[in-house]
Amino acid sequence: MVKTVVSPLAVGPTLAPPFDDPVLIFGLSMVIFLTAPLVLKRYRLPGIIGIILIGAAIGPNGLYVLERDATIELLGEVGLLYLMFIAGLEINFAQFVRYKDRSIVFGMLSFLIPQAIGTVVGIYVLDLTVLSASLFAAIFSSHTLLAYPIISRLGIAKNEAVTATIGGTILTDTLALLVLAVVVASADGALDAAFWLQLVIGLSVFFVGVWIAVPRLARWFFRIHTEESYFEFLFVMAVLFGSAFLAELVGVEHIIGAFLAGLALNRLIPETGPLMNRIEFTGNALFIPFFLLSVGMLVDARVVFEGVDTLLIAGSLLVMVVLTKYAAAWVTGRVYGYDRNEVLGMFGLSVGQAAAALAIVQIGFDAGIPGFDQNMINAVVLMILVVSLLSPAVVERSGAALVRGSDRQEYDPSDTPQRILVPVTETSRHTESLLDLAFAIRDERSGQPIHILSVVRPDQYVPTTGKVAESEALLEEVTEYASSAAVPTEDHTRVNHNIASGIARSALENRITTLVIGWDGARSRTQRVFGRIIDQVLSRTNQLTLVGHVPDPLNTTQRIVLVLPSGIEHNDGFAHALHTVGLIAADTGSPIRGLVVNGEVEPFERLFERANSEASGDFRPVDGWGELRATLRDETRTDDLVICLSSRRNDIGWHPELQTLPKQISTITDGNFVVVYPGSKERTDERQFLRFS
Repeated sequence: MVKTVVSPLAVGPTLAPPFDDPVLIFGLSMVIFLTAPLVLKRYRLPGIIGIILIGAAIGPNGLYVLERDATIELLGEVGLLYLMFIAGLEINFAQFVRYKDRSIVFGMLSFLIPQAIGTVVGIYVLDLTVLSASLFAAIFSSHTLLAYPIISRLGIAKNEAVTATIGGTILTDTLALLVLAVVVASADGALDAAFWLQLVIGLSVFFVGVWIAVPRLARWFFRIHTEESYFEFLFVMAVLFGSAFLAELVGVEHIIGAFLAGLALNRLIPETGPLMNRIEFTGNALFIPFFLLSVGMLVDARVVFEGVDTLLIAGSLLVMVVLTKYAAAWVTGRVYGYDRNEVLGMFGLSVGQAAAALAIVQIGFDAGIPGFDQNMINAVVLMILVVSLLSPAVVERSGAALVRGSDRQEYDPSDTPQRILVPVTETSRHTESLLDLAFAIRDERSGQPIHILSVVRPDQYVPTTGKVAESEALLEEVTEYASSAAVPTEDHTRVNHNIASGIARSALENRITTLVIGWDGARSRTQRVFGRIIDQVLSRTNQLTLVGHVPDPLNTTQRIVLVLPSGIEHNDGFAHALHTVGLIAADTGSPIRGLVVNGEVEPFERLFERANSEASGDFRPVDGWGELRATLRDETRTDDLVICLSSRRNDIGWHPELQTLPKQISTITDGNFVVVYPGSKERTDERQFLRFS
């Protein structure tokens, strides 16, 4: 407590723990969040362990520097909800849907094996009643993703085994908390038909309501509010805590609502965009560390010396949580062919215990369930301490091995590092959505910045220096938006009488591999496909090029309609272009519907499966360009992204219909569309740039 002595000789407040001054508590917490991970990093230990250990050291059961008061509990609860919400957001939804059977299998095994073995041990070893033993088993049949920040930092959240583990969390926690609800209702004598009816109907309405209402509401909100980014963040926070509260109303834990909110918003918050960056930054820097600190302050190392009963219960919990969670991971790994590191990663994630375990034992104690006394609480806290150290350590080691193995498997020394160029002008519209498109296809592992280019055309009536200054101001605005998404950029300003020549020369000098160009949809008197400038850029470059008309935010995309002309599959850069489309689909969480014009479907299905491991797609034939236009007119919606794979003139896969198709698409749909031109292995004659300089 902060004690202030009022005296003429006083020079300041006298401080004595436990502190209750809010400024001091918050400042001390910030110091802990900063120093603990840095210190443990020197010893190659996960930083979250440091926050938990310091929480135990300074909490009520340690040096008693801080009280675990209502403020710490509130921030800890917020951190837990935030952790579950981010876990739902960062799941690769297309992969989650594709491998939903793995999540269900692991979730059921991770619940049933601990629940069955724990119930038997509770009855025959700890001499509990059947109901008490069932609740005892539910303590560790659930799991808390304590080590998820490590998964996020290592960038392996999309690994199939990790996705199955995270997806299984909602099943294990829901079932464990349902056991709690049933046991407590039984203790109160309320385990009747009305109880079961209320539980089933409440859960069904909640899940269906959140799953249907939240995406529609979010898609509408993101379309109409694009100016102030903090409105988007506040909207997401409202959805998170609103869903958590509704979950409590229907009788399940709030963490289930938070996780479901993350899943519902998954497709609408791209992992590469500014909004996701703000969500992760706020959680990792503030809320999640408070949750870890709150868990640490519950730990009491003295329980080891408080008697045989506590040690017996704690030993039983520790042995069973380790053996049963590893058994569930091992069986799942054997069924689906996961390697040793993936199995260890699943085990490390699922062995973590905190929120659900504490909730179950505390509610059981308050409800007077036989056997749930102070010894049980102390044993659970001791178990949490041990697994809080074990879970992050196992995930750190196995996750690092998965990263190294992935790098060795995917690295190809013949690959050219990806370099993206985005030309912008003062008259460019929807620049932010165009940058979002570049973010979606950017390979973060390449470490290359996105190159932003502004070409200034000299004018005899306006000083060139003034136009260059305006160009630099424009580039600053664009760079600021990219910085909010934590994407590095490199700016270029070029003076050239011919804008197309300036773009082509910059692409050559900076070894650009991908061009992302915006088109406003306007007609040009001399245009052939898009407009004079874009047509010239296409004729003078051989890089993969995306010409986009993106008036709506890219994250509102619900489906991708992919147009595939016959013969395009023989283009040199077709596989790369198809992979790029898959990246857009994965980033937006959208399924792909392919329309093959005058061609066979099977070759495209095989090539798509080979080029994309994360996106899902189905293909169907279309008989002629007339039927294609009719299909687009009848079946596309405003939240569709239409992508046309095209060829440059005289390249393989070129059709005369492609010359007018972009303009026709722009009149058919009011939404977003992109024309993707595959790259070519042929080198462009560099002398052509000099002719237009």
